[in-house]
Amino acid sequence: MKREKWTGKMGFILVSVGSAIGLGNIWLFSWRVGEYGGAAFLIPYLLFVFGIASVGLMEEWAFGRSQVKGAIGAFENVFEEKKEGAGKIGAALGFIPVAAVFSIYIFYAIVIGWLLKYFFLSFTGAFNVINIPEYFGTFTGTANTIGWHAVAVIGTMVIVFFGVQRGIEKANKIMMPVLFAILLILVIRSVTLEGAMDGIKYIFVPEWSKLAEVKTWIMALGQAFFTLSLGGATMLVYGSYARDDTDIPSASIQAVSFNFMASMLAALAIIPAVFAFGLDPAAGPGLLFVSIPTVFAKMPGGYIFGILFFLSVVFAGFSSSVSMLEPAVEGFMDKTGFSRGKAVLLLSVVAFLIGLPLDVDMSKFGTWADITTIYVLPFGAFVAAVVFFWVFGADKARAEINKNSNIRFGKWFEPYGKYIFVLVAFVVLVLNIIYGGIG
Repeated sequence: MKREKWTGKMGFILVSVGSAIGLGNIWLFSWRVGEYGGAAFLIPYLLFVFGIASVGLMEEWAFGRSQVKGAIGAFENVFEEKKEGAGKIGAALGFIPVAAVFSIYIFYAIVIGWLLKYFFLSFTGAFNVINIPEYFGTFTGTANTIGWHAVAVIGTMVIVFFGVQRGIEKANKIMMPVLFAILLILVIRSVTLEGAMDGIKYIFVPEWSKLAEVKTWIMALGQAFFTLSLGGATMLVYGSYARDDTDIPSASIQAVSFNFMASMLAALAIIPAVFAFGLDPAAGPGLLFVSIPTVFAKMPGGYIFGILFFLSVVFAGFSSSVSMLEPAVEGFMDKTGFSRGKAVLLLSVVAFLIGLPLDVDMSKFGTWADITTIYVLPFGAFVAAVVFFWVFGADKARAEINKNSNIRFGKWFEPYGKYIFVLVAFVVLVLNIIYGGIG
């Protein structure tokens, strides 16, 4: 079967941006900016995201494009080329990042189910009549979430079922422009609220002393590294669908810039409004499910803005969940010869069934989420970096990244990727374990 390709560079960028823009952009980035020095936090963040994380993005894209396969097949090819019979080792290593991303999808689909429920609540005007903090606690971790979880799985399944161009790319070409437009509308409303200036100061006024704190740099590194969906699976399989004439360095700059723009828009849409109504900007995930609904219940015109906000978050969730399911679907198709339809259906059912115990037990949900995001995902990113720059070879890696690009990296890039980036990927893995998550 002929392998599908993205229709062009813009489609490739949009699906990658869609993968990168997830729930972490909505609540985590804005809180970290304020907590770790305001505008001062952006200095290490931008340094890391453009100087380090973008290298990982180019690495995974180029790796996938060079092998025209996802992680399992790509790792297998590279190891087999190095030594006959070593392909099985490569395939086993490639399975790790794919399993990590699929495991994240299992609990992420549950969260999208929560978001779908809250979108429904916003549409019915329920935020004005329910006890919002109490409702979140009585809804999550109960059988009431199962139906919404199923809708989230079905929605993701339908998009991936239609394939690379007609499914994933087409969906992101609709969702991403709408997402940015909604965020812009919400920003205008948020910053014009009485009392919003304190939130704007929280984001932008620099607290330079924070730059002297090691934790600020650690959190900036984690935010930069994980905000681009680095993990050795998603961006690698997306790269495998890229055309040979795709300018990977240029696309990387654009994708990183769009992702940063979305993060800042989300911060400006949320934090000033939270401050305007005297709520806690450091509420974590509760920011989405308690603080924000409370804001819309109190805000003039909150009914409309609530619908828009939760629609944008649902889009961000689906664009990411699609990118988590696709690596497993591609790997399953490659190894079994199953059609896309059969692979999508089987894996979706498996993901839903495994997720059912997590629906009704928040302690199991938390344990599953911690294991996959703190340990397995960063390990997958580290393994991918080692295989690309060390096993595939730094010289070949540089040549693949430079291929058909107007931005040419010199010989210096080889030791940079081989030693600096791989070392940073290892450090991120270690710090993620020590701090219980930095991304």
